Amino acid sequence: MNSRDPIQTDLLIIGAGPAGLFAVFEAGLLKMRCHLIDYLPQPGGQLTEIYPKKPIYDIPGLPSVLAGDLVHNLMEQIAPFEPGFTLGERAETIEKQEDGRFMITTDKGTQHLAPAIAIAGGLGVFEPRKPPISNIAEFEDNGVYYIVKDPADFANKKVVIAGGGDSALDWAIYLAEHGSEITMVHRRTEFRGAPDSVEKVEHLATTGQIKLITNAQVIGLTGNGKLETVTISANDDQEVIVPTDVFLPLFGLSPKLGPIAGWGLELDKNAIVVNTLDYSTNVAGIYAIGDINTYPGKLKLILCGFHEATLMVQSAFQLAFPGKKLSFKYTTVTGIEGIHPAS
Repeated sequence: MNSRDPIQTDLLIIGAGPAGLFAVFEAGLLKMRCHLIDYLPQPGGQLTEIYPKKPIYDIPGLPSVLAGDLVHNLMEQIAPFEPGFTLGERAETIEKQEDGRFMITTDKGTQHLAPAIAIAGGLGVFEPRKPPISNIAEFEDNGVYYIVKDPADFANKKVVIAGGGDSALDWAIYLAEHGSEITMVHRRTEFRGAPDSVEKVEHLATTGQIKLITNAQVIGLTGNGKLETVTISANDDQEVIVPTDVFLPLFGLSPKLGPIAGWGLELDKNAIVVNTLDYSTNVAGIYAIGDINTYPGKLKLILCGFHEATLMVQSAFQLAFPGKKLSFKYTTVTGIEGIHPAS
């Protein structure tokens, strides 16, 4: 195969986050070859890019696991099936071929051929929601950060966190318990996050481990080359200047589907509508799993993405091997030794 020949596989997975990686395992059990495309330069999706050191508590059998460690374990789990990766490239166009397969071409011109496509792109292409502070761009990566990649970078520093959702609450708790001096600012008195996290933040505020300021927002930033202070305005129009090393405005991400939005798929806002029988889309041969899909009762949880991936590959198998009988077997009986993708 020369460098211009398309990469051929049984199942092409767009997105190398947890749902996409686990799909490789389930497909591998059926001896399906898999190849993954991801715009990020490494596998793991948001777990690797946004919060690799954040603990996750709702993976069955693991009371707590760091996001980065979960990705490492998933990569180890799929290693026997030898998946291929096209990383640092974005799936751009899709064309149906005469033989029924799909040709996916990336923004860098890499072509891929497969009878089945699984879109596992998480939130899609996303950008942080930034607060309306006129000079905030001056301090980005010099005191202002929208994601926490390594919390060790913020140890023993003065950190101001703005936000009222799970991410803001979780990082306030974690950083306060690991030596950071935390000031948490929220525009309201009620939080949107998990009740137990809200309870914990309120307890830390009561014991003085977190300074909690509600009905307030950060309106100004100052510094010479790097962030030095933030100005906080409360609803009573009082302004407080707080010495600050790090400002974390954690207002969530603004997701966009990117080029996938033009592929003729049925959409509901920024999500792909699927049939819960096998997580197929309105385009035969294209599936969507994980946070990027939507259906009645959808929950954006990693474990739900695992479930969706499992059912999806059972259907995709029929496209990869038409007419071949699928025999479901438990790994407790068969193990995975000796299982390799069909050549």
